[in-house]
Amino acid sequence: MRILRSTMAVFVGFISVAVLSLGTDQVLHVLEIYPPWGTPMHDPSLNVLALSYRIIYTILGGSITASLAPHAPMRHVIVVGIIGFVAGSAGAITAITVADLGPVWYPIALALTAFPCAWLGGVLHGVRHRSARLTNIRNSQVLNDDPVPAENVVAHFGPATARSERTSL
Repeated sequence: MRILRSTMAVFVGFISVAVLSLGTDQVLHVLEIYPPWGTPMHDPSLNVLALSYRIIYTILGGSITASLAPHAPMRHVIVVGIIGFVAGSAGAITAITVADLGPVWYPIALALTAFPCAWLGGVLHGVRHRSARLTNIRNSQVLNDDPVPAENVVAHFGPATARSERTSL
């Protein structure tokens, strides 16, 4: 069952990036901001626009993958990042060797940003998740009017966080 959940976390994270990217592409084609499908896009500003939202969507995809992972969220995010890099590299090779699809830097940039953006999404998910857990610990202790015991913090977040908790309370 865990392998199925792991596979689904990676699949949903990757597919969410693809669906959001292609959906945004379609909207921009319909609005005639982009040239018609199949026409090379040589305007650098349009390529920067496409790269910008793909970067945001890839960060989101990494976060989605981490949130759905049944265990070891960053391992799942690394898998998504590798898949994105391989797919982006295949797209770059195709764009460079087969057809004139626009500037060469664009597909290369897509391939090179896939892994770090997915990783960043996983890290941001972890930060948000740890912050929420710390807030829950603090809130439960505030209700009891007790300080947060250092051993609770160490158990959840590690020794470095426990030191900062003792000094901040």
